[in-house]
Order: sequence, then C-alpha cells, then structure tokens
Amino acid sequence: MPANSPHLRKSGSRAVVSDLGTLELGGSSEEALLHSIDANEMKGVTTPLSSAAIMPSPVLLWRFKVLLFLVWGFGCCKISWDSVMRMSVNLRDLFLYEAFLYYNPLLLVTMMVWFWGINLWVFAQANVNYAKIFDLDQNHLSHREIWKCATWMTIIVPTSMTAYLYLYSHGEVSLAASQPVLLYAAFAMALIFPFDIFYLSSRFFFLRTVWRIVFPFQAISFADFFLADIFTSMSKVFSDLERSVCRMVHRQVATIAWFEADSICGSHAVAIPIVLVLPYLFRLFQCLRQYKDTREKTTLLNALKYSTAVPVIFLSALKYHVFPDNWVNIYRPLWLLSGVVNSLYSFYWDLTRDWDLSCFTRIFKFSRPNSLSYLLYGRKWVYFWVIGTNLILRCTWTYKLSSHLRHNYLTVFTITALEIFRRFQWAFFRVENEWNKTNSKPIIQLSTIDKPNDEQKLLDPNGHSV
Repeated sequence: MPANSPHLRKSGSRAVVSDLGTLELGGSSEEALLHSIDANEMKGVTTPLSSAAIMPSPVLLWRFKVLLFLVWGFGCCKISWDSVMRMSVNLRDLFLYEAFLYYNPLLLVTMMVWFWGINLWVFAQANVNYAKIFDLDQNHLSHREIWKCATWMTIIVPTSMTAYLYLYSHGEVSLAASQPVLLYAAFAMALIFPFDIFYLSSRFFFLRTVWRIVFPFQAISFADFFLADIFTSMSKVFSDLERSVCRMVHRQVATIAWFEADSICGSHAVAIPIVLVLPYLFRLFQCLRQYKDTREKTTLLNALKYSTAVPVIFLSALKYHVFPDNWVNIYRPLWLLSGVVNSLYSFYWDLTRDWDLSCFTRIFKFSRPNSLSYLLYGRKWVYFWVIGTNLILRCTWTYKLSSHLRHNYLTVFTITALEIFRRFQWAFFRVENEWNKTNSKPIIQLSTIDKPNDEQKLLDPNGHSV
C-alpha cells in the first residue's frame, strides 16, 4: 500500500511535504497551519481563523470576572446601606434583626461550602484519597465544582438580601416578604430536584447520608458520623432555619411582631432548644449504634461527650420559664458548669481520639510543593495554633448553644462563623487520621480466581484453580 494512502492517515491528520519529497503522516498542527496560510496567501485565498484562536486568555477572563464581582459587591453594599438609612431609627435595629434571621443561616452554609472546597483541594494536593475514605463514586465533586457552587451561593444570597432591604424600605412590603420565601424554595428545589442535572449523584449521596444520620438503623460509615459532626457545629444554623420557615408558614415575614415573647416563632419558642439539641442526639444515637456493632467501650465515652451538650441547651432555655431569682441562684451556675464540662471534654476528645498528634501532620506535604506547603508542613506553630484555637473556640461555642443569649445576634453570628472555621481545621486532622488508619490495615483481596466456587472446582480436573 502506498505511503500516501488515505487508509494510513489518522482522523484529523494531514499530509505534510518532507524535505525528501515524500508524504509523511501527522506533523505539528502549528506547522501545518502556517504552511496552509502561506500557500493560501500566495494564491490570494483568505483562510478563516479557528474559534480557539479568537478566544480571550483565561487570565483575562478571570480578571474580568473579578471586576464584575467587585462591581456587584459594591452595588449590593451601596443599595443595602441606602435602604437601611431610609428607615426610622426606632425600627431599624428590629428590622435588621429580622433580616439577619432569614439570611445568616444561608450565609453560614455558603461559608461552610467554601471551606469544604479548600479541604478537598488540600486533600488532592497531599494525595489523600478522600474518595476512598468517604466511599464516593467516580462522579464525586472535585474542589473546583464545590467552589463553583459556593460562588453561585455567594452571589444569590446577598442579592436576595439586598432586594429584601430595598423593597421593604420603599414600601413594597409584599414583594419584600416574597424574597426570602423564593430563596428558600429555590435552595430546597436545587437540593431535591429528581432529574439528572446539577450533580444528581452528589445530591443523592448527601441526602442519603442525611437519612442515615437521622435514622441510624444500619452500620455507621465514616461519611455518616463525619457529616453528623459537621451538623453539630451548625446547630445554630438549623435553629435559625427553623425559625425562618416558621415565620414563612405563619405569614409573619417583613413584620416585627415575632420579637415578642408570646409569638409562635419568637425567641422564647420551645422549638429553639429542641432543634439545637437534635444534631447532638443524632450523633449520640450513632455512637450507641457503633457500640451495638463493635462492642467498643470508647464509643460509649464518645456518646457521653455528646450527651454533655444537652444540659447546656436546656438550662439556657429555662431562663424564660423560671423566676429570675431561681435563674440567677440555681440554673445559671448549673448552665456555666455544664458548659465548662462540655467544652473541656470535647477538647480532650479532639486531641486524643479524633486527631493523631503523635507526629507532625503530613496533610500539608503536597506532591507539588508551593508556598503554602512550605509555610505549614512540619511547622510547630501549626500545632500550637490548632490546639490553642480549638480550646478557645470549644469554650466559646457554648455561647451559640444558649438561646437566652441570641439577642446579641452579631456576636452569635461571629461565634458561629468561628465555630465553622474550627470545624474546617478539624477536618484536616480527622481525615488524615482516618487515612493513616486505612493505610495501616492489611489489605487482603481475594479474587474469584484465587477463591473458586463449587462449579469451578467440579470442572477443574486438578481440583485447584490456576
């Protein structure tokens, strides 16, 4: 067959004239394009450029996106500030308190998604097979896709909040009341949408894990109690979500009557401590389930740790249902004592059980070292920082579990955000500890060839498989 036969050419390749005058296959696309352009210019024929040649550079696109983001952020801040300044001084604080109730849970969830993307990026750089640890399929989300979701959440939530403030300040109360309702409905639909769009497999995995947390009728996997631990750090978020949905159901959005003690969805409602304690009860039941399966006594000690959060929550809620003298002399000292016990017990468990601090962490040893890896890997200050901040934030998170302190909403929001940051740090060492345990276990895999079934034994004349 001749060398220039079309049957020898690969799809998309073109013949290039060599110095010897023979036809060769392949060749670089750039040289072929230059030869073609030169030949066409000599003939007076114009060649259209490819679509890739007229695309802007990724750096230019990134800078343009950052510019648009900054313009959008400035616009939201300017409109929100002008809207708040239009209100009367008497109603301004109460209205901001209500607006903060609707939007601070989703802002904190957005913050958690950003942090989780950073966790996955570090795991990927450190060659930690987190997909194996969490038992994820091959279609699991990468850190880039997590950050893409977080970016859209960062844009949508503040935009809805800006529209809420603007419409209310300009007298459009009904339209303002619809903004948080539409936002919550959109998030719920995006999470439970049954069609194969918007990462269906990942959404199904998340919802299935949540179901396993609420109903621990099966063996507890690492993903189950890892997500349940994250939920304990977001108990204040769930409490505010419950109050917001309660306001929407009872059509109390864009009013300030909910601040009164006798309101159904007010700050003295019984549902507040119940929702706060649910993540700890779920984690408690998981520990009891693990003890049933493994008979390890450490799981009972872990269950005791989560049970210490129950008195912190309910003793705080008693302030609105007992006499002031009884609160000051009896219940407040008990609340402080239970808060100290819960904080110190949780701090001890983090250091001795969840983390492995016997040697320097390898989670920041990247396959391709960069400035972040040099800053964090093998540094003693990392341990002092993590241990110190974990102790401080473990002690301050009692504040967010106490419903009688929630009127200081900016302080509670800050402490809840710091608690989410503490959980973000905790995830690095917890996943690394599990990764080390997984690698230390002997891996014994018996294939069907090594372990023949009865039919193969009967068909094999030698009585063994090759």
